Amino acid sequence: MSNNDGSKEDRMGTVQSVNRALQILEILARDGERGVTEIAGQLDVHKSTVSRLIDSLAERDLVEQHESRGKYRLGVGVLRLAGATTARLDVVQEARSLSRSLAAVTGETVNLAVLSEGAALYVDQVEAASAVQSHNWVGQRIPLHATSNGKVLLAGMSDDEVRAVLTEELPAYTTRTMTDVVDVVAQLAGVRHDGYVVVVDELEHGLSAVAAPVRNIHGDVIASMSVSGPTFRFTAELVDRARTELVRCAVEVSRRLGWRDLT
Repeated sequence: MSNNDGSKEDRMGTVQSVNRALQILEILARDGERGVTEIAGQLDVHKSTVSRLIDSLAERDLVEQHESRGKYRLGVGVLRLAGATTARLDVVQEARSLSRSLAAVTGETVNLAVLSEGAALYVDQVEAASAVQSHNWVGQRIPLHATSNGKVLLAGMSDDEVRAVLTEELPAYTTRTMTDVVDVVAQLAGVRHDGYVVVVDELEHGLSAVAAPVRNIHGDVIASMSVSGPTFRFTAELVDRARTELVRCAVEVSRRLGWRDLT
């Protein structure tokens, strides 16, 4: 009983600390600079509590102390977090019109995905007017090794990075899922060379897709664009047409983000 109560108290204390830390960030965002005493007064807590929280935030560069005045302000860590979000929003914004045209040309669904916590996170989806699509992938994370978008994102890494991300025992979702890391790494060499990948029935039976990379100004793969639909419609003719248009659109999105192909 006492152990459970203690765990509950610990959780409540952690939540309270997180809330106060967020309040500190909000105060600094609103006021620009504030001292420990001023922050403590606004939060109605002891100065030692604020000092402890500020120390934790400073360790992650979320706040910094002004050398001459001794007051605190937001740090560069906030810019790093905001930059990651901005980059993600930029990709969606720049890709949207091209995704619409790609969906119209292929008659299939176009998805945009980014790497997130060891998975592919879908950040945008455009359906063709003629496509029968009941599943909205936006906001969902899917496995890297069993999807076209995931494999494109993996192909943007080095082989050593891929091995670090993928576990030795990759789960099988269908009989066609690649579950051997060695096989996946070997396939990625072809993805890098070809600039696209076609995946058939690896995540779900009856679902196929072709994907290509979206790059930033430095040439890094920051997203993957795909055309997906029912396997029975993914004939060789459709795959060839979708691949050509997809690669063209992915390159155009990359150029809009500052990338220049110097090869």
